[in-house]
Amino acid sequence: MVNEENMAVLILAAGQSSRMGKIKQLLPWKNTTLLGNAIINAKTISENVFVVLGAFSNEIKNEFGLKEALFIENKNWENGLGSSLAFGIDYIQKSQKDYRAILVTLGDQPLIDGLYLKTIVTSHNDTKKGIIATAYGGRAGVPALFASNYFDRLRKLDSDNGAKTIINSNKNDTLILSPNGKAMDVDTLEDYKKVLNS
Repeated sequence: MVNEENMAVLILAAGQSSRMGKIKQLLPWKNTTLLGNAIINAKTISENVFVVLGAFSNEIKNEFGLKEALFIENKNWENGLGSSLAFGIDYIQKSQKDYRAILVTLGDQPLIDGLYLKTIVTSHNDTKKGIIATAYGGRAGVPALFASNYFDRLRKLDSDNGAKTIINSNKNDTLILSPNGKAMDVDTLEDYKKVLNS
């Protein structure tokens, strides 16, 4: 059974916000920022929270206390989401702990809350499926939980396809959950205004 001690959460927040024109990880959200909100929600399911940074890593780190999460920097962040995911999984695998699962989430989906992340973990424990993913219309993606037998494959990702490649090639071991409208990315100022008003 996966619990808050034997599971890690990996937040991908390395992008340069090119369509936003601002550092979107630091946009205000409630009493914190978009990334701060992602960290708070991640901590509802595990104390082992890792954040992959890339663009603006110094500016972002300066906004957070070191106890909030472990920030790691992907020097090759420009190679896309798959690169940051592989980098983060590799870092976590080399850490001292032997994790049974890693839940991968994004730093720019502020409507994804702790309750939804808990639903992902509970679904894994109840069904024993190795992948619990989030539905996006006819496809699936993150937030997604991956059992440890997928770590090596995740470490080999190097393209912008990211986790979808592994989810799509392991459909028999995957449960896809509906996020009920919560999985909205904030890529533009229009997106940001939309989620602020939701």
